[in-house]
Amino acid sequence: MPFKTRFLLSTMMFLQFFVWGAWFVTLGTYLGQGLGFDGVQIGAAYSTMPWGALIAPFFVGMVADRFFNSEHVLAACHFLGGAMLLLASVTTDSTLLFWVLMVNALAFNPTLALVNAISFNQLEDTGKQFPAIRVFGTLGWIVAGLIVGFLNVEATAVPLQIAGGASIALGIFAFFLPKTPPKPTGEKITVRDVLGLDALSLLKDRSFAVFTLGSLLICIPLAFYYNFTNLFLNEVGVENAAGKMTMGQMSEVLFMLVMPFFLVRLGIKNMLLIGMAAWGARYLLFAFGNSQELVMMLYLGIILHGICYDFFFVTGQIHVDTVAPKRIQASAQGFITLVTYGLGMLIGAWASGLIVDAYTATDATGESVRNWQSIWIIPAAMAGIIIVIFALFFKNPKVKKEDLAEAL
Repeated sequence: MPFKTRFLLSTMMFLQFFVWGAWFVTLGTYLGQGLGFDGVQIGAAYSTMPWGALIAPFFVGMVADRFFNSEHVLAACHFLGGAMLLLASVTTDSTLLFWVLMVNALAFNPTLALVNAISFNQLEDTGKQFPAIRVFGTLGWIVAGLIVGFLNVEATAVPLQIAGGASIALGIFAFFLPKTPPKPTGEKITVRDVLGLDALSLLKDRSFAVFTLGSLLICIPLAFYYNFTNLFLNEVGVENAAGKMTMGQMSEVLFMLVMPFFLVRLGIKNMLLIGMAAWGARYLLFAFGNSQELVMMLYLGIILHGICYDFFFVTGQIHVDTVAPKRIQASAQGFITLVTYGLGMLIGAWASGLIVDAYTATDATGESVRNWQSIWIIPAAMAGIIIVIFALFFKNPKVKKEDLAEAL
């Protein structure tokens, strides 16, 4: 691949996830401390991204990549998304903010597929070349968190403004990306294709049905981490919380590198169970750690992100790829993404807000005081129940070790 192409694709990935990481992690702190929103209002704001994940496939699969160059659609989406993030930074009404963030989510979610499409169109060997491009996305998220944490602006609208500016910058940069013309329209794309409904036939297999249910359910406690961890860390007195949370993305890169070693030795089921167990362990560490002598418990909970994400979600993608017939592999991956990042995270955003409010009281000065220990124990218990169900009913697929290694 020419150096110029590699540079353009790597920069695109960096900016793509810089935009997301700059505002998404700290939004809960801004809404809770800066604007005084309650848990339900914070959960509603975060629910916009799952709604976007549910709706985005229609736009990308049925309109965007059939009629327009992907880089032009990417530019338009980031211009709109950037404008919405800047508008969100000056919006203080919870209802209006929800709809502004909803428009941003509808604009941003399609870009996650578009940056992949633009990259794949230029790569000669996707398996070998794409990871080296995609890692710049993780670096972008890390750099965004470090900048926001260093500036000490987590409880302000500044992260939204940084993200909005970066989004518009990526919109401009998109016009310099390699041309990615629309796909041929020889076959009609249906709603069934976009939603991956052909994969429903896999649910006849009990283990795949259990896997799908487990993936859906584990995303409910997962939402607690994304929606409220930064607010929690700031309220218990952890300095530079946004910067500290980037340790999770650093561990994600590390565990991705060692995944092949563990996968061929532990198998799909044990990898998935370890990933689920890491979620429960993380929340228990948050529940019983503090920002003084037990601060390492909080840091360990953050670092567990690598196991939480890689061992469950990446292993899950590999599992789908190995058990689904070739003709419906893409549909199966799309279906699981819809179930997890769409429906599961949507339920989790709603549930987490309700539970946070249930354990929130008002002190004599009118300030909200949250019982974080009780809050974190609930998603830990959820994860524990899911682990038991999964361990009892999911059967390890009969896949050769060399096939697992090749899937990576």
